[in-house]
Amino acid sequence: MAEAIRGGGLLSGLRVVECSMLGPGAVSTPLADLGADVIKVEPPSGDYIRAMSWPIVEGKSLLHLHISRGKRSIVLDLRTDDGRAVFLDLVKDADVVVEAMRPGGLDRRGLGYPALRAANPKVVMFTISGYGMTGPYRDLPSHGIAYDAWAGTVAPVPGPDGLPTIPDHTSIGITAGPLFGTAAILAAVLKARETGEGCHLEVAQSDAAAAFDWLRSEGHRAYERPESEVTGNPADGLERRPPGTAGMEHGVRYQFYASKDGHVLFMASERKFWKNFCAAIGRDDLFAANPGAPLADHARGDLALRHELAGIFATRTTAEWIDLGLSADVPIGPANTPASIAADPQFADRMPWQPASRLVADQLPFPVRVVGEAPPAATRPAPEPGQHTAEILRDVLGYDAARLAALRASGALGS
Repeated sequence: MAEAIRGGGLLSGLRVVECSMLGPGAVSTPLADLGADVIKVEPPSGDYIRAMSWPIVEGKSLLHLHISRGKRSIVLDLRTDDGRAVFLDLVKDADVVVEAMRPGGLDRRGLGYPALRAANPKVVMFTISGYGMTGPYRDLPSHGIAYDAWAGTVAPVPGPDGLPTIPDHTSIGITAGPLFGTAAILAAVLKARETGEGCHLEVAQSDAAAAFDWLRSEGHRAYERPESEVTGNPADGLERRPPGTAGMEHGVRYQFYASKDGHVLFMASERKFWKNFCAAIGRDDLFAANPGAPLADHARGDLALRHELAGIFATRTTAEWIDLGLSADVPIGPANTPASIAADPQFADRMPWQPASRLVADQLPFPVRVVGEAPPAATRPAPEPGQHTAEILRDVLGYDAARLAALRASGALGS
């Protein structure tokens, strides 16, 4: 294994103590990417994230390799007095404690927010869970897709023998929850450093999935009002079609088209872009026949135009159409897949792989960067359970060899 990248980062000096099981630990991954010291506290059995999902890379799940990258691991048995005492010692000099499991996990061990606040009034506690700390689903066991199904962002599709099945989809809740969470954590840390007072934050991954899909939910809500107050878009004749992307299957000037070697997404719903396109391909007659509305005109339902455009787009490669979009100011984008996107030149320029030689599996970088610098790089690969126990106790807490030996003998550090 190559040497881990060392260095500062925007969050150098921020310390996070994380108690997580499975995916919710992703809330502190961006913090680690940005230079925070994230200490993952694991039970003696370890976090079974290492065996969950697929693929399994060199014996560990990609889920673990990605979510736990850049973090250090310490094993503490929080069922023991000594284990809890060590935990509170870590909290005394920490900025954040992350509880990424079912709500109340730390409280049941005597380590809830009142105990943390007594040890460190400035500490920010952040709880991330499936359905949150309140509500009838609070204690309902769940996995990531449950939050997307709850929020209406993924729906069953017909499968074998007409039985409903889970479709391929982008996981929203388990991604949006951590993103909302990191923003709130950093806001709370800023306030704590200014006032000397921390707080207890919480987010439900289900709530985050719903919030991420705000346009559709708020659109349906808006349509509950009378038509005299809320209409559709003027380009559609004020028709109140479903909000969001619903109804786009009938779009023509805003639609997927097959290219010579793949697919492109054509997005000339503004009149100026439609005019630019027609001029660029030498077909001013198409624009003259149907210039459309100035804004948000998709030429919905014009099958003759759709077939005409299908024939046109089939004559050039995807790369050639992107070149035309750049030269003629026409919104055309490639239609990639998770498998093909790595070959896209925009991806190669913006999202350089963090290599398997350092992180066990090739991984995408944190996508926000300081202008003029490369994207933040994970400082170390995902740890083994307790890999950094002695290092943390010695370097962070200043424990000597005798104290370490006593803790091991007491079972506070596991077997």
